[in-house]
Amino acid sequence: MALPRITLPLVPTERAAWLIAAFAPVALIIAAIAPQMWVVAPAAAIVLIGLIILDGLLAGSCREWVVQAPSDTEVGQSTAIEVFARFARVIALQPEAAVEFDPRLGQSGRATVKLLRDKESGTRSGAFDVFPERRGTAEISRAWLRWTGPLGLGARQTSKVLEKELRIWPDLSPVRSRELQTFLRNSQNGLIARRIRGEGTQFEALSEYEPGMDRRRIDWKASARHNHLYARENESERNNQIVFAFDCGQAMCEPVDGMPRIDRAVSAALTCCYVALKGGDKVSLFGFAQRPQVMTPFASDSRAFHRLQSAAAALDYESTEPNFTLALATLTAKLQRRSMIVLFSDFTDPTAAEMMIESIGRLVDKHLVLFVTIADSELETFVSEEPSDIATLARSVTADTLATQRSIVLQRLRRMGVDVVEAPWDQIGYRLIDRYFIIKNSEAIG
Repeated sequence: MALPRITLPLVPTERAAWLIAAFAPVALIIAAIAPQMWVVAPAAAIVLIGLIILDGLLAGSCREWVVQAPSDTEVGQSTAIEVFARFARVIALQPEAAVEFDPRLGQSGRATVKLLRDKESGTRSGAFDVFPERRGTAEISRAWLRWTGPLGLGARQTSKVLEKELRIWPDLSPVRSRELQTFLRNSQNGLIARRIRGEGTQFEALSEYEPGMDRRRIDWKASARHNHLYARENESERNNQIVFAFDCGQAMCEPVDGMPRIDRAVSAALTCCYVALKGGDKVSLFGFAQRPQVMTPFASDSRAFHRLQSAAAALDYESTEPNFTLALATLTAKLQRRSMIVLFSDFTDPTAAEMMIESIGRLVDKHLVLFVTIADSELETFVSEEPSDIATLARSVTADTLATQRSIVLQRLRRMGVDVVEAPWDQIGYRLIDRYFIIKNSEAIG
């Protein structure tokens, strides 16, 4: 985008500031030794100011400059922001750009980059990477451009308002991974709806029994009628309802390895959503904190996956404790048939966990509940830390107490009939997919 040529402000550089600072004691010495030479100091200052102005004028003007950034990115993924500039003269030295943006993009909301010259086109360009830390819409608000003259004493600079918006979506890199795509192509519940012998409980057909088949599949009544062994061929159940429920409260907004737990959970859930849609099941998303945030209609086709992604991007971060009673009661009222509810949550103390356990207990009577939580690696580090002093020992004991309480809560959930998945953040998605297939093939949902 071309800008009209205008008179740009001249500013002294760091080198000029150091020269002025160095000249101050010299002026004092001259004034003390030879007071009659006092005129030397202001004359030298005027000369220095003139050199600064001349140097800034020799730097030339900027014909055009532009800041380019993608309109969409994903949380936690490297995103490049580029700056391009063209100057009226090649004498301009050390051009540098500064960009101000939303702090959710990282780097405390500000970054600087030096512009290098392309010998063929003469254009100066530079780029820097940001790593979005939270979902939402981040604004790239303002940019500054500065370049110096040949002496390095004077610089010219300009700025402009950008008002660019960068939409930050949930991380879908696990969905695009080669491992998952290969798995979907080769899995039994993959891209093609195949009838699977020996899986599920829905009867499909009879076939002659062959060595190697599961003997539990032998249909003894049919075998007695035909005087030959026949085995049942079953097909895995499809069209199950699966709800991915997200606790967006305070505990889930705490970071794990530089990113909020809720974003780690959303990435794992969307990966499992994609697999479930490919397997013929229906998927819905539900988010809550003190009150329900999002409840999507059930999607039954992988072509509707982008709607789930948009709904997940709208999940807000809240610094309050979640209201499990209201949220799960609302969810139960909206479900008309038995479903699998995958609940992503975390807890920091037994008191908060009590309300969660009580609310989940009411779900277990009607639905199959899978509780997913990210393992707290920080607690494990504190517990295993060598107690070299009193403070370290106290931290280790406290961490061990919290880890024990956490283990007790998860054990209580298992005794209630809740399936629990606890794993590090980088494994939670694959553990969830594995558990989904186990539950699906056991026909426990319907």
